[in-house]
Amino acid sequence: MAVVDFFSGCGGFSLGAHQAGFDVAAAFDIDPILTSSYAKNFPQTKLHRIDLSLASGQQIRALAGVEIDGIVGGPPCQGFSSIGRRNPEDVRRQLLYRYFLLVAEVRPSFFVMENVLGLLELGNRPLVDACLELVRPLYHLTDLMPLNAADFGAATTRRRAFLAGIRKGDAKALDEDALTASSARPANVRAAIGDLQLLRELRSSDCFDRWKIASRGRPSRYASGLRSADGTFTGNLRTQHTYEVLKRFSKLQPGEIDRIGRFPRLSWGGLCPTLRAGTGNDRGSYQSVRPVHPEADRVITVREAARLQGFPDYHLFHPTIWHSFRMIGNSVSPFVASQVLGRVAAHMPWLLSTAEAAE
Repeated sequence: MAVVDFFSGCGGFSLGAHQAGFDVAAAFDIDPILTSSYAKNFPQTKLHRIDLSLASGQQIRALAGVEIDGIVGGPPCQGFSSIGRRNPEDVRRQLLYRYFLLVAEVRPSFFVMENVLGLLELGNRPLVDACLELVRPLYHLTDLMPLNAADFGAATTRRRAFLAGIRKGDAKALDEDALTASSARPANVRAAIGDLQLLRELRSSDCFDRWKIASRGRPSRYASGLRSADGTFTGNLRTQHTYEVLKRFSKLQPGEIDRIGRFPRLSWGGLCPTLRAGTGNDRGSYQSVRPVHPEADRVITVREAARLQGFPDYHLFHPTIWHSFRMIGNSVSPFVASQVLGRVAAHMPWLLSTAEAAE
């Protein structure tokens, strides 16, 4: 079962697709920084840095090099975000339309799209309706479904809108209740990052900082599922805070928010709020507020953020803290992607049979 990933970024959707049993044949994204580690994480996937606003379905099929069974992707969401400017002239809003236009041209057996909850707002409905009209004649469509990563087992309250389509004639419409239901165990901050406290720094032959978990004891089920086999990982560089900031952090209780910088302090027994991306150089290089560690007087590290979002420890981001947080903040939680795509695969078992017969 071959899928392609549009607006792939660092590969949250690609990772979820692999975990659900799909082969990710190709990934498409124009941003060289957000995709800088993609090839290392997915060496068997062809990464194409192209402008999808100029691409055609014929070009996508040619670059994928295989029959495309599914399309996944999260078009840039900043033009719809409730915390952004929501400028109707923002050119990134048109990338949502391009996503559905390419689906209509490629005509895969299914597609799954993710975006911010702002798509559900009345002011965005005309564009959303125009997008859906491109695929409605071809696909059984779900409604825009608000899903929370915490309901799928992640240790973060990341709420996003998902929409799926099944090509008419291939299978019946998806049961939304079955697609969105979750039996995942509730997680919390301690389960996700509690084992990342006693660490040993390793020598590195590349530009990434590398560490090894040195603490003994059994990790939580959550952490055990994300640990690498040898207990090593990257992304543990600490942000250097000023004395004044450290002083403010030292007075923060779990669950409180710093009144100046608006930094929220995590609670071991709670969930992490949504991790946001900030902006690139072309948009002013604004840094989103990062949560403060439950005990240490510092903001969380890249690896702690990745754990909270649901990324395994072997997943690479960027050598710098800022770009790594942009990657994570822009990504789909792999916990959600894998479970939603797994249910799509179960809904279309003939795809799996075809893939097995071809091997």
